[in-house]
Amino acid sequence: QVQLVESGGGLVQAGGSLRLSCAASGNIFGVNVTGWYRRPPGLQRTLVATITRGGATNYAESVKGRFTISRDNAKNTIYLQMNSLKPEDTDIYYCLHASVSMNYWGKGTLVTVSS
Repeated sequence: QVQLVESGGGLVQAGGSLRLSCAASGNIFGVNVTGWYRRPPGLQRTLVATITRGGATNYAESVKGRFTISRDNAKNTIYLQMNSLKPEDTDIYYCLHASVSMNYWGKGTLVTVSS
C-alpha cells in the first residue's frame, strides 16, 4: 500500500502562483510514474503533469510553460509549481503514484483561482 497526502492548495488571484506537494509513504518501491491530475465536476480525472522514475515529464497542453512538476526522492515528495494561474485552473488536484499493478490516489487538494 501507498499513502499519499497532498497539500498546498488554496485561493489565489489570477496571475498568482501556488505549489502543491504530495508526500508518499508505504511501499513506494514499485512506483514507476507519479503525477498530478485534476477532476472537473462530473467528469473523470484528467492529466495535469506526470514524471517517471527516469525523470521524463509530460504535461497537459493547457499548462505547458506555466506548471512544473518535480520531485525530491529523499523526502518521497513530488511537487507541482503552478505559475500564471488562470480561473480555468480552478479544480481539485489529485496526486497519483502508479505501479505496474496499482494506481494510488491522494484525497485531493482544492485550487481556486479568482478573476
